Amino acid sequence: MRDALINLRARPEQRDLIDHAANLLGKNRSDFMLETACERAKTVVLDQVFFGLDENRFRQFTALLDSPQEANSGLDRLMAVKPPWSTSKA
Repeated sequence: MRDALINLRARPEQRDLIDHAANLLGKNRSDFMLETACERAKTVVLDQVFFGLDENRFRQFTALLDSPQEANSGLDRLMAVKPPWSTSKA
């Protein structure tokens, strides 16, 4: 059972296009829109976490990850800063 309500406004021509596409697939508007939005959302998320490399570039990439870290004073300063949520007000 669906628990969350999602409302949106569309122009009549957008609604008509969505309805036409949904009908072509034998779906109702809500099912079509939810399925389509979820597919697009997955694509966006995967684009943020997946990248493809050929074998040679993958070896170069893993070599860089496995190599010793160079000194970085800026990063050291940043990591030394205490985040506001870790300080106690008590």
